[in-house]
Amino acid sequence: MVNAPMARPTALVRMADAGDLYISWRWTHDLAATGIGIVPRAQLTAAITALNDALPDAGADPLRHALTDGAFASYGSELALAEVLSRTFLPYGLAKQLYELYQRGVRPHLRIQPSPRVAQVPWELLAPDPDVRLVEIADISLLAPASVVHAAGRPVRPWAGSRHLPVVGVLDPRVPGFRADSALGSVLGRMTAGDPVAELVAGYVAQRRWRPEVADPVEAFRRTDMDREWLSAALGAGASRLLYVGHVTAAAPATGQSEDAQLHLACGADAVGFAPPVRAHRPLSAKDLLLGTHGLPDADPADTTGRARWPIPSRVALIACESGGDLRFGEALGLATAMVHGGAETVTTGRWTLPTDLAFHRIAGAAPSSRPLQDAVRAIDAAHEEDDAVLAHGDWQRERLAAWRALRTVEHSPVLWGAFATLSTAPTD
Repeated sequence: MVNAPMARPTALVRMADAGDLYISWRWTHDLAATGIGIVPRAQLTAAITALNDALPDAGADPLRHALTDGAFASYGSELALAEVLSRTFLPYGLAKQLYELYQRGVRPHLRIQPSPRVAQVPWELLAPDPDVRLVEIADISLLAPASVVHAAGRPVRPWAGSRHLPVVGVLDPRVPGFRADSALGSVLGRMTAGDPVAELVAGYVAQRRWRPEVADPVEAFRRTDMDREWLSAALGAGASRLLYVGHVTAAAPATGQSEDAQLHLACGADAVGFAPPVRAHRPLSAKDLLLGTHGLPDADPADTTGRARWPIPSRVALIACESGGDLRFGEALGLATAMVHGGAETVTTGRWTLPTDLAFHRIAGAAPSSRPLQDAVRAIDAAHEEDDAVLAHGDWQRERLAAWRALRTVEHSPVLWGAFATLSTAPTD
């Protein structure tokens, strides 16, 4: 199947919660090709409950449940969940149009704007047929909030004009006050030069496109100098992309304050910011990225807005647990949205908690040589280097799906790769 990225048909799919779930869609190449679907509340609740029960956020021992006996732990139970999600969230009219395109060898682009209640649905996995997944018949991205994309004064940093600039990498920064084996400890574990992400860094170092500058790729990990001031300087010097692998603390949807989502850098408790300190550490919140220090009593009067302090590059990957959690709010102002607000065109985030490689090994019994999380970091990074990041991201997920079908071992499960979604600010018409 061959697609020309600029020519492939595009459908805008929008959802709204009103007790029942309302789904509307239209094709940008044919304004008459529209449709509406309704998911009754009882069916919606049952599908969301089934999904929540499968995620690594459920139960007293969430990762063990997700990797050993949840729906994502085996191919058969995951396929059954995907069929439930498809029957619930893929309207018949849209499925029919997608099938007709598939029969013609055309894979369209679905741009989805989920409602808060369904923000964690892995659309790529939907199974309209036991042998077909939605990601195989469509490229899928999420619509960035229009109110943010079109906000007055929002900077625009097109990929074509900045792709030659360095990649700013924040890889498993050391969070003050937290041991490597604690809640905000190491995500990637002890690195060696032969590990996948270390090899990724080595490639950029050879091209002189990596910040921070390091002599040995292993020096890029577990650094203690990567605080908010360092990030400000690194981005201000010019960057094509930001690659973050570490911890995010998502805001609870019940609070209604998505701007409280926190990115954990190497900031000490004395750093100036909106988030309260945690032990010896002050997280960098989405509110910081949006407002800078505006309104903080201890701020330097010379400090500027969030956009100016952290000029976000064209493409951002936030590889962390529920880094896209702001889409679960009626007003999305979390980390993903803050990146768009700061100038990003493309942002890849996680929908739910991400199992580490150590969790796959110790809990699920995966082969010691397997590196599912590191492999995902490399794949997402590679996709962000392509002209069409959405297409490249989909190609990676299609490759992962093929491995899951063929091998059916937990290290290939979409419990990890199905968590990632890409937001795009591309025009909708």
